[in-house]
Amino acid sequence: MLTSLLTDHLDPGYRAAADEQTARHTREPRIPAALWLLTGAVVIGVIFGIAFSQLVSGAAVERAGADASAAVRSAQDRGAELETTRDDLAERVSIERDRALHADASGNALLDRLSAVESAAGIDTVVGPGLSVTVTEPSGQRGSSARTGSGAAVLDRDIASIVNSLWVSGAEAVSVNDIRVGPNVTIRQAGGAMLVDNRPIGSPYDIDAIGPPQRMQVQFVVSDAYLRMSTVAQLYGVGFSVRPAADLELGPAVVRESFEAEEAGPP
Repeated sequence: MLTSLLTDHLDPGYRAAADEQTARHTREPRIPAALWLLTGAVVIGVIFGIAFSQLVSGAAVERAGADASAAVRSAQDRGAELETTRDDLAERVSIERDRALHADASGNALLDRLSAVESAAGIDTVVGPGLSVTVTEPSGQRGSSARTGSGAAVLDRDIASIVNSLWVSGAEAVSVNDIRVGPNVTIRQAGGAMLVDNRPIGSPYDIDAIGPPQRMQVQFVVSDAYLRMSTVAQLYGVGFSVRPAADLELGPAVVRESFEAEEAGPP
């Protein structure tokens, strides 16, 4: 035992554990290394394939979006050209009509009636003094000032209430961002867009009304719309201003066919 202690410095248990560990490392694996390499290559190929397909689909979506945007811009340009052509033709028709009806007294009487109807329908150009109301979306972070999920602080009912109050205050003609408000003209929101007569407009919202300025201003500042917008301005940081205007010019509204209901007779 003394000889063993002096000659064998390593405990036999340690020797056995080291031998077993060496045998384990030298033992052949159950799954060949080539199979592991093949599996890794397949996995990497699948990852790269998915990434490439996503890249291709993203580029296709971007191209589709660009094509849609170009189509929308082209349609808007075409619509603007048609509106210009329509206005030119309407002016020529009006000139020829006035020339034909000015010949006699009955024609002049008919022209007076037509002028009254056109003024009531808002299809004539109006010039005169009035009132200008400007409503502006708050600057900076809109999320903290939003009143809807779309992030807008100014709502369609705000603009509609101002327009209705101006009519009540004595306005003879009203426009919103140069779009004349006439029969069948709607003010509404679609998502985050403000639409007047189905045409998108943006902030600032300029609402012009032709009529007696002093009377309109006195009645408008005591209206529910003024109180509403003053509260909205304080709570959400919306810009709101009212000022008299000496010389306003409002273009004609779009002519649309109107319908009226009549009571049906007995069957």
